[in-house]
Amino acid sequence: MNEIEVGKAIQNCGVNREDLFITTKLWVQDAGYEKSQKAIDAALQRLQLDYIDLLLIHEPMGDIYGQWKAMEEAYHAGNVRALDVSNMYAARLMDFLMHVNVKPVINQIRTNPYFQHQDTKQFMDQYDIVHEAHSPFSQGNHQLFENEILLKIASKHHKSVGQIILRWLIQRGIVTLTRTTHLFRMKENMDIFDFCLTDEDMHQISLLDDPQGNTFDNRNPNVVKRICLNRYHYDEEK
Repeated sequence: MNEIEVGKAIQNCGVNREDLFITTKLWVQDAGYEKSQKAIDAALQRLQLDYIDLLLIHEPMGDIYGQWKAMEEAYHAGNVRALDVSNMYAARLMDFLMHVNVKPVINQIRTNPYFQHQDTKQFMDQYDIVHEAHSPFSQGNHQLFENEILLKIASKHHKSVGQIILRWLIQRGIVTLTRTTHLFRMKENMDIFDFCLTDEDMHQISLLDDPQGNTFDNRNPNVVKRICLNRYHYDEEK
């Protein structure tokens, strides 16, 4: 929902296009071959670009095979450099791999200490698919930042709980996405490469995994229904 603004920023930032890596997604309402064709063209127009570096299926819902076919065509035409999926767990991803021609490079999944996806990570490693974590802080779940185990580990390393979480993901070999509008948070999020978590730290965090307690689980029928009913539309007059 920010393609228009990002497109303007790309034109005005003074950075060479080849030095930028631009990612965008196709929403559930774009599922299906013809809809996805139009959505890809519209995204390129809004971004004012000739190609997108990475294009994702936002949610594995609706006609994702027709959607992927349109994405594969854009990939072969050079309009997209790499294809990606989101929120596919191991069994769903295996089924998908058996029915597509171009393998996804990345699977972007909500991943945090309460929702660790240990089995899916192992599966993706086997098939050379990069695990990329969105919502590493569980979308600001304050219980996560008040967790006693994380607080104890943070105190030991003289870091914040957020830094411990990011370092934990990095040490698991997971590409990590964070979002903030605060400069000091941006700096803090990057300051995670001067220490390492111990094996015991990693083990203690692994014990926090509680998929059933996750507040937003794509395996929950009510969550799936809510996602499918969402309809996002761009204001082209922006």
